[in-house]
Amino acid sequence: MAENLVRRRGAPRLAVQRETLSGQAELVPDLSRSGSWLLFANGVPQSQVDLEDPGYLEFEYVRRIGHVIDLAFGEGEPLRALHLGGGALTLPRYVAHTRPGSSQLVAEIDAPLTELVREHLPLPRVPKAGRIRVRADDARAVLESVPAASYDLVVSDVFAGARTPFHLTTAECAMAAARALRPGGVYVANVADGPPQKEIRSAVATIRSVWKGLANICMIAEPGVIRGRRLGNFVLVASARPLPLGGLRRRAAGDPFPARVVYGAELARFTGTAPVITDTAEPGANGTQPTTS
Repeated sequence: MAENLVRRRGAPRLAVQRETLSGQAELVPDLSRSGSWLLFANGVPQSQVDLEDPGYLEFEYVRRIGHVIDLAFGEGEPLRALHLGGGALTLPRYVAHTRPGSSQLVAEIDAPLTELVREHLPLPRVPKAGRIRVRADDARAVLESVPAASYDLVVSDVFAGARTPFHLTTAECAMAAARALRPGGVYVANVADGPPQKEIRSAVATIRSVWKGLANICMIAEPGVIRGRRLGNFVLVASARPLPLGGLRRRAAGDPFPARVVYGAELARFTGTAPVITDTAEPGANGTQPTTS
């Protein structure tokens, strides 16, 4: 059977397709790297995983989230991490690889998708790598159910088709993330947007309404995306403690597609008078555009 060939060492790597709750999912071998796979959701690239090197991150916005994780905590320090959105479990694998012993919970509502990924791109079975649990439930429901001050890291990267579900963009959701974090914990969110940038500006305003103090909030994106010239991904970072801005600037500038780190007064100017999004706002007012990285 074609699907079984995917898992046999030395056998041809063939694409695998399956219907999931969100539509057609396809795992496709990355011909440029021997152990790498791409996950497509309804024809759109959604995740990348390198089974031979989980520390390799192909998508630029994911690489930037990796920089945040690398620099915001002590090198190799195990983390308690909550991932809102699972996909091919790229970042949980990265954390397990770079921070052995970490305990991670992933909220991924699409159980058939998780089944496909775990069957053909199995998670590490080395005990010292730490535990990765996947809960098939709505991301916000999982976020609101976890104990207060229980996680070092919360990463939000959820898309339903081409949009982030509205209930994951609001101040109430951001407050739930802040509640879930331990003192000094870090919240990271991926937001995709393009001209006229209403969604990202409101996303920043919403984060600022929860994490007070501009020194503890930053935005990472490519210069052309920040200037509104094209669609792209913005990585928002917030914490109750100062962020490693110098290290993030150096890492982002050195990437294959260099990015900028925006913070402080510049971030305030970027946000302007954009409104804070709340649960009582009209659903759909803050839907995002497709990811492009």
